Amino acid sequence: MRCVLVLFDSLNRLALSPYASDVDTPNFDRLAARTTTFERHYVGSLPCMPARRDLQTGRLSLFHRSWGPLEPFDNSLPELLRAQGVYAHLVTDHYHYWEDGGATYHNRFDSYEMIRGQERDPWNGIIDPPFDDWRAHFHAKQFSTERGTTFHNYMANRERIRAPADMPAAQTFDAGLRFLSRNQGSDNWFLQIETFDPHEPFFALDEDIEAVAGEMPGPVFDWPPYAKVTETDAEIAQLKARYRALVRFCDRQLGRLLDVFDENDLWADTALMVTTDHGFLLGEHDWWAKNRMYAYEEVSHIPLFVGTPGRKGMARSAALTQTVDLMPTIAALFGCPVPPEVTGRSMLPALDGTAIRDCAVFGYFGGGVNVTDGRHTYFLFPDDLTAEPLYQYTLMPTHMKSFFSIEELRGAVQVPPFDFTKGAPILKVPLIVGSTSFAAHGPGSLVDTQTVLFDLHDDPGQHVPCREATVETRLSEAIAREMARHDAPDEAFRRLKMPTIMR
Repeated sequence: MRCVLVLFDSLNRLALSPYASDVDTPNFDRLAARTTTFERHYVGSLPCMPARRDLQTGRLSLFHRSWGPLEPFDNSLPELLRAQGVYAHLVTDHYHYWEDGGATYHNRFDSYEMIRGQERDPWNGIIDPPFDDWRAHFHAKQFSTERGTTFHNYMANRERIRAPADMPAAQTFDAGLRFLSRNQGSDNWFLQIETFDPHEPFFALDEDIEAVAGEMPGPVFDWPPYAKVTETDAEIAQLKARYRALVRFCDRQLGRLLDVFDENDLWADTALMVTTDHGFLLGEHDWWAKNRMYAYEEVSHIPLFVGTPGRKGMARSAALTQTVDLMPTIAALFGCPVPPEVTGRSMLPALDGTAIRDCAVFGYFGGGVNVTDGRHTYFLFPDDLTAEPLYQYTLMPTHMKSFFSIEELRGAVQVPPFDFTKGAPILKVPLIVGSTSFAAHGPGSLVDTQTVLFDLHDDPGQHVPCREATVETRLSEAIAREMARHDAPDEAFRRLKMPTIMR
């Protein structure tokens, strides 16, 4: 068995023609013609790195931890595969892997190749930048003269990315195709091709921008804020066009991989999965991006295509699935035993439409807890996000780009093991105002915090909340069951006013 997993970042499902009829992504159409398209696939823990922890470990992390590394007690898919004699290789330009909060993920693979230059990756060192040139080229909303800032690093990186072949995603697929060329005669391997695109900033090629929007006047504006939409019509149009152009570029990179599958008939003996970590809001609900608002369908309902050897022709599955199900699915392909801590379920039966779960729970640490049964989505929030003290449970105390602060660690205590820490006691660290986990990816970032229910059948755009007491009770009970299944801490139950007897 061989398996290729392609992971994009921030890929809105409705930007792909297999899910929406008003867009043109021909290579995703090619993919859909050879695989099963999952119609009800959802996220788990959010955003980027929590989603990757779910993917590698096969269980939700949102009840115990915000953005952070793999933990010493975590089950890692690449390590499980290695124990079965399967070689695991990663190619990626997702630069969060080489920050403090992601530095344990890629090291679990047998080998990895990492491409530099995406977003604010501190890559291109320029002591005296050409600020006048940058000021003329970039929109004022994404220009900065302060060294080391997000916009500063991005503008510096653009100095080294001049040609299509320089694009980090193109180099990432180059690296993946080299692995396939070198190892297509070998068996028992897993390849993860992972690109940061189409994550913001929407750095797209001129040829793709012209194809979707014609000539783009004015300074470059390709980085939407994590905020309400306040931009002019021209600015909104530019951001949306640049996203579509970047998706077009991603579609072309996928096509290069599909060419190799076709030319070498890899469909006969190699599984292929294509998905993303989460979606992205492009002005829907008057919001840009993610993190701050409800985890609307545009963020939580994501694309998934799965092809396995021996299955031919286009198919669609309405089975409800989510990110944590990828790990046990890949393990099942290789005949790899699944550890008891894994809460995801193999999706192989779902290829034929068989139900593998009746709900999918998802969300951000410290925010509400959300659930869908495929018909309804319920966003359940406490009356006050900060009334009940919150704690992070970890043996790896790092945020995205820093260690936990001394102030945070002064309040840390050692507590007994959870049922998934394999007997290891763990640090209980208070979530304090001002920490990254509070301000950027936790309760401090959220604006929409009222409990609401949406009927996805009658209101697929989630425009008008509804009230159905029996549905809300049923979905609340589903959340409680998943919290208990994941051994959520007592305070997680208290803040949602759920009896801890559900544990």
